[in-house]
Amino acid sequence: MGIRENSQKLLNELPPGVELVAAAKTRTAEEVLQAVEAGIKIVGQNYVQEAETIYPAIGDKAKWHLIGHLQKNKVKKAVKIFDMIETVDSVDLATEIDKRCAQMGKVMPVLVEINSGREKQKSGVLPEKAEALIKAISSLPNIKVMGLMTMGPRFGNPEDSRPYFVTTKKIFERIKALAIPNVEMNYLSMGMTNSYPVALEEGANLVRIGTRIFGRRD
Repeated sequence: MGIRENSQKLLNELPPGVELVAAAKTRTAEEVLQAVEAGIKIVGQNYVQEAETIYPAIGDKAKWHLIGHLQKNKVKKAVKIFDMIETVDSVDLATEIDKRCAQMGKVMPVLVEINSGREKQKSGVLPEKAEALIKAISSLPNIKVMGLMTMGPRFGNPEDSRPYFVTTKKIFERIKALAIPNVEMNYLSMGMTNSYPVALEEGANLVRIGTRIFGRRD
């Protein structure tokens, strides 16, 4: 099956209210365009420079989400391309996004990334520090916290991801209940090709899928 068929099949399978992010790392503009033409509305990119190379071919035919770690020195370029940054994990990064967005008169929707597995090599804020981070950045006028994101293990048994998703959903519900001003807990971004069915069971409404759309990377 090709990219179009894969995209349409996935879009038809997902429950109502769940949005699909096509994780387009290392994919060509042509491949991404096929997915967009098949009905995919959100393109996810891990790297700013990679997004820059394919953006001209697709532009605003889709929304653009940054789903990889963002370095501060790339923020200025990132805020020009992306419609949402899913990987905010520090006050420093949020402040830089706020500053760069203020310069262009834009308010950036962001998700706070939770390091739900407490993995040293992964970015994200530790679960117990999420609330303090969200409160600290909620007053920044040019960003808007819209929910949470977590990675979970990329390979292995999808069931191994469940505790990561459960942890993140609990934080999501707790922060939602706090009703912090200027914070809207609308999105819970969890699950990839391997683990998204488990993520959906645990409340994800944004899933980031690459391989099932584009096929395996060479």
